[in-house]
Amino acid sequence: MERRPHINKLKQLAGLLQDQLVDWRRHLHSWPELSFQEENTSAFIQKILLKYGMEFQTGKAQHGIVGTLKGGRQSDRVIALRADMDALPIQEMNSCSYVSKNEGVMHACGHDVHMTWLLGALVLLQQMQSQWSGVVKFIFQPGEEKLPGGASVMIREGVLDNPRPQLIIGQHVQPGMATGVIGMKAGQFMASCDELYIDIIGKGGHAALAHLCVDPILMASEIILALRKLVNENHTDENPIVLSIGKFNSTGGATNVIPEQVKLEGTFRCLNEELRYKLHTEIRKVVQAICTEYGGHAKVQIDLGYPSLLNDVRATQQCAELARHFLGDEQVENLSTRMTSEDFAYYSREIPAVFYRTGIGREVSVHNPHFDVDEKCLPVGAALMAFLAMSVEPA
Repeated sequence: MERRPHINKLKQLAGLLQDQLVDWRRHLHSWPELSFQEENTSAFIQKILLKYGMEFQTGKAQHGIVGTLKGGRQSDRVIALRADMDALPIQEMNSCSYVSKNEGVMHACGHDVHMTWLLGALVLLQQMQSQWSGVVKFIFQPGEEKLPGGASVMIREGVLDNPRPQLIIGQHVQPGMATGVIGMKAGQFMASCDELYIDIIGKGGHAALAHLCVDPILMASEIILALRKLVNENHTDENPIVLSIGKFNSTGGATNVIPEQVKLEGTFRCLNEELRYKLHTEIRKVVQAICTEYGGHAKVQIDLGYPSLLNDVRATQQCAELARHFLGDEQVENLSTRMTSEDFAYYSREIPAVFYRTGIGREVSVHNPHFDVDEKCLPVGAALMAFLAMSVEPA
């Protein structure tokens, strides 16, 4: 099927939308809101949707928005597009005119860009309504950065029902990738993410009388090394694992005191869901065995986070081919598996999903107080998302 004519038209319309996209993105960046607190962000998006006469409902997961846009031709296609809305508790250190005006809160993960891309895609789809068929369902989702994840809440509240999408598509900013370049990975793409909280209880006392104590620092140190060994024994190229301890805190506070207790906190990430839960059991066994050997004891809490993100192989391959057609062969990269996590994974466990990365022309990483983007990425991301929604054929 020849798609070149409407590709050219779509790119032309996206170029004309550039200034509007910049305005929307800068407003959203200036007024970030934390997870599940996105009331004003949601109101701003609703105002834009109303301006363009789009049908939607609010109140999903508190401030979420879900709506539908119909193509000009009848079919049973239902494609969902998703953007996340929340910001991070980071004090922005940029000096741009659109710097965050909310103290200690920043769009440091590009969710302002994600919302702008989806808004732009919807406007483009509306402008080219006669060129596509079926229904596009759009989801503006709160709470991606905080457990239990806004995606899980929205799914529980029926966001994937009436109509049920045959495919859901999402995109994420990618620092270090040039503007106009995107990357995809079929199959397992991103890791699960669980939080570890380990309390190790010993018997404190004078450091010069260590033989009378049960040292939780020694127990904690051995536990960290044993957990590293556990990871090494189970890690493979096909099923990589990450277990990192980010906090090691003890009670007490003097050089000559052996504390009563040590608290460890960390993250555990995995691609294989069966292995994920098997290692939860092994982590508990390792901790308890070491503490028992020393005469101490432990409390192990594993807070379940997001599952691993599974990109539908057929749909991702099709979207990659469409992206090459739209952007050019050299503008589409094959990505490797990532050990970062995304609550988009919940959608990918319910229906076929495609989640990809879009270049922003800047090197500074996400979750950094200096994060920003080349705003030329805005029409690119909006137009590609619209094109995929128009063109992809779900199974």
